[in-house]
Amino acid sequence: MNILFIVISSVFSIVLLYYSVLTVFGLYYRLKRKKRIMLDRYPSVDVLIPAHNEGKVIGKTLEAMVKLQYPGELHIYVLNDNSEDDTGMIADAFAERFKHVHHIRVPQGFPKGKSRVLNYGLEISGSEYFAVYDADNQPEPQALTLLVEAAETTVGAAGAVGYVRTVNEQKNWLTRMISLEFQVFQLLMQAGRWFLFRTGSLTGTNMLVKRSVIEEVGNYDVYALAEDAELTLRITRAGGLLPIVPESVTWEQEPEKLDVLIRQRTRWLQGNLYVIEKMLSSFDYYKGRMLVHTLQQLLVYVLFLMFLMVSDCLFIAGIFGYVSLTIPLPMLMIWYVSYLIYTVQLFSAQAAERTFSPLNLFIGFILYFTYAQLFILLFFRSLFYYLKAKRRNTVISWEKTIRF
Repeated sequence: MNILFIVISSVFSIVLLYYSVLTVFGLYYRLKRKKRIMLDRYPSVDVLIPAHNEGKVIGKTLEAMVKLQYPGELHIYVLNDNSEDDTGMIADAFAERFKHVHHIRVPQGFPKGKSRVLNYGLEISGSEYFAVYDADNQPEPQALTLLVEAAETTVGAAGAVGYVRTVNEQKNWLTRMISLEFQVFQLLMQAGRWFLFRTGSLTGTNMLVKRSVIEEVGNYDVYALAEDAELTLRITRAGGLLPIVPESVTWEQEPEKLDVLIRQRTRWLQGNLYVIEKMLSSFDYYKGRMLVHTLQQLLVYVLFLMFLMVSDCLFIAGIFGYVSLTIPLPMLMIWYVSYLIYTVQLFSAQAAERTFSPLNLFIGFILYFTYAQLFILLFFRSLFYYLKAKRRNTVISWEKTIRF
């Protein structure tokens, strides 16, 4: 038993060290003053916005889109996936006012979901680059330009990835927790991996990809619920780089109710289980830069789960005196260190984004005990539905996130 705990402690210590290093270098890259490189020529870009019953948010999204300050040829496509609300009317109104806004009615097809809609958008458009924004996004005016400049000036770049911030962060404690999660894991960790390993991951929104790259690696996988993660693997496998651009910011609406968050994250996790299944099918995913992505998926969706469960068990057992092992390292030390590092990451992100407040500091202290523990429920819920669909040989349905 002592040997087992020593092995577990050693593995978790290595993981903690890895995430600590990512945090330090991610923070450095985030705060580093970068010299902007202007282009002599800005390539054409098509913005693709998948939309299904987005009447509550599509108006503000298109208001932000028409304010994009992009020096090159720009076309904005609202890909209306058989909406039954006023999404089409709002899109038509913008298309009448702005000649570079296009309302496209996507034909019905199977399977339903974002990937199929994006593939249709790629068929009816023809720019040198395409950018994807979700229908609840409000990119800042320079967001797209910064992505293009990074893609054009980074040797070997297949596109570029920006940063997603929470527009309704101050709505309640849940939205604040989601915002803090994004600040750490969608920015600091991404920035750290890019700085150290030259690897970046598409985020599903505020992302740019060269059309020639899609022609090389193939269109979106229509069965992938985490279409961004799946496409990232194929781009990396083909040798393409995806630079991280923290200065390119879009503002996104996040779930304001727990049940909405659970359904959204269940879809995300099912999509990542699909990606992990692919990773386990070939040794090609463990070569070169692919190894970084593969390890990242396994760390987040397998080892992190084990980490939470083991650390929780150690904490509870230690509190009630059930752990009695004669090893030099106190059994609660792993839990204390993991909590400390997790909390320091949150405070570092708040410092970088200047989101410090008494309430955010308090939430940072309790996040590990509350929001992080939700991952255990989400994982097993997602695994249940994923295996159920596999056993019945059915396609996992795309569940749309409810807007407010």
